[in-house]
Amino acid sequence: MKPHYELFAEARFSAAHSLTDYPGNCSHLHGHNWKVRVYVCCEKLDNLGIAIDFRTVKTHLKEVLDTLDHTFLNDLPPFAQLNPTSENIARYVYGEMKKRLEKGGPRLSRVEVAETPETGVIYWEGE
Repeated sequence: MKPHYELFAEARFSAAHSLTDYPGNCSHLHGHNWKVRVYVCCEKLDNLGIAIDFRTVKTHLKEVLDTLDHTFLNDLPPFAQLNPTSENIARYVYGEMKKRLEKGGPRLSRVEVAETPETGVIYWEGE
């Protein structure tokens, strides 16, 4: 059996949104302080014993979340045809992180997005 390492990095962003056709208060303009955690999987370590530098993962995650931070998510191109739900945000972050990380080496495993301390979603792509 091959060894596997799964590391994570976490960051936050604040933004407003509204959910079109939602049968409740979330259809109104409101905001959240989202917490996003990305998981990266690796089978090999470098000569220092590192799978991938945490700074690398955190830098990429910050770049992605900076495009969302302090915006009205409904106005952003990724959500032009989609409600900016936690599920769709997680899929968006996954896609953006995958582009940045998977150029050989460690691969993105999953993305976790929480809009409150009690509620969130985990997104991954099966093989």
